[in-house]
Amino acid sequence: MGSDRNKPQTMAQKILAFHCGKDYVREGEIVNANVDLVLGNDITMPLAIGEFKKIGVNKVFDVNKIAIVPDHFTPNKDIKSAQQAKLIRIFAHEYNIKNYFEIGCMGIEHALIPEAGLALPGNLIIGADSHTCTYGALGALSTGMGSTDIGMAMATGKTWFMVPKTIKFKFNGNINPWVSGKDFILYLIGEIGVDGALYKSMEFEGSAIDALSMDSRFTMANMAIEAGAKFGIFDVDSKTKEFLKSIGKKENDYNIFQSDKDALYEKIIEFDAEDIDLMVAAPHLPSNVKKASDLKDIIIDQVVIGSCTNGRLEDLKTANDIIAGKQVNKNIRVIIIPATQKIYLDALKEGYVENFIKAGCVVSTPTCGPCLGGHMGILAEGEKALSTTNRNFVGRMGHPKSEVYLAGPAVAAATALTGRISIPQK
Repeated sequence: MGSDRNKPQTMAQKILAFHCGKDYVREGEIVNANVDLVLGNDITMPLAIGEFKKIGVNKVFDVNKIAIVPDHFTPNKDIKSAQQAKLIRIFAHEYNIKNYFEIGCMGIEHALIPEAGLALPGNLIIGADSHTCTYGALGALSTGMGSTDIGMAMATGKTWFMVPKTIKFKFNGNINPWVSGKDFILYLIGEIGVDGALYKSMEFEGSAIDALSMDSRFTMANMAIEAGAKFGIFDVDSKTKEFLKSIGKKENDYNIFQSDKDALYEKIIEFDAEDIDLMVAAPHLPSNVKKASDLKDIIIDQVVIGSCTNGRLEDLKTANDIIAGKQVNKNIRVIIIPATQKIYLDALKEGYVENFIKAGCVVSTPTCGPCLGGHMGILAEGEKALSTTNRNFVGRMGHPKSEVYLAGPAVAAATALTGRISIPQK
């Protein structure tokens, strides 16, 4: 191993090596690593609890390193979801889980965890939810896993990985008006496909990435899984540090890992930001990407602005800038879901919520709700939704013969006003 010590490594290799107690791990190597956080929600955690109890241990590995967030079917929509929520509530109390978030303080997990300071640069995080890759925006290595792996990790604090290859994506140039991280990641997925980064680590860099806000970076990392990736990760820069400072974290609270300049990548793919317009993923794949302006004849029944992808304050501000003082189209339903209680409060203070309600929108408590066809906006047969969520598979938001178009908040808000897919410039 001594000869490996000075070999160049990517961020993914370095973070995995650190959590294995090694200087170096090679691509394709199977490793056992210590994790910094184990996450689950009201759908996935009951299964993980069942697996955990099969092991026969009487305590979790660390009461501070497990987070349970009931966000998918909460507030509970029916008896079954109430039973699920009760199960995880009892487990959290019985095992003294410190980071259990009850209704009233909970939010959509992948917005709440960074806000609560539970995801930090250099962390290794696993969650029983595929969009756990969101925390890569903070320079963490995070990914979704099955409930069996989560149950084992709750007991042991460890899990296994195959060290992935890395693809670097460079975005340079000027960002077009109204374009955000959602448009960047949809454009990317449209270029490489839903399996274009299968079990890879995706690194994002370039002058256009530097110009993106943290909210946009969270959106991009969140949808790395839609390209099949294991991880999506950004360098820690001044914007990252400013975000961490805003939630009370100091630089000695975390570890920053950067890829070596001569690290080996499977490939490097470059994009010119000026080529990226407001984008929409048409049914039924996130890779079926088209320019929003080319879909102006598509009539929409429902608009959803929210989710772990685009329910942050910047997203609500963008929507407010377009909707405020106007009325949504009388033939359309517009559902707006702030991703956390703090974001909800901040949106109230800024006047966004009042503007949305006056415009004819519904504003919901934080919930995943319609994203997975759970509640708060299920589609009927033949209906079309334009949504800021992250998946548009067949039946994702309701009836198998409904359709979901994915977009960022600017297109969603413009569409809310016209009743058909629109861009703010029009």
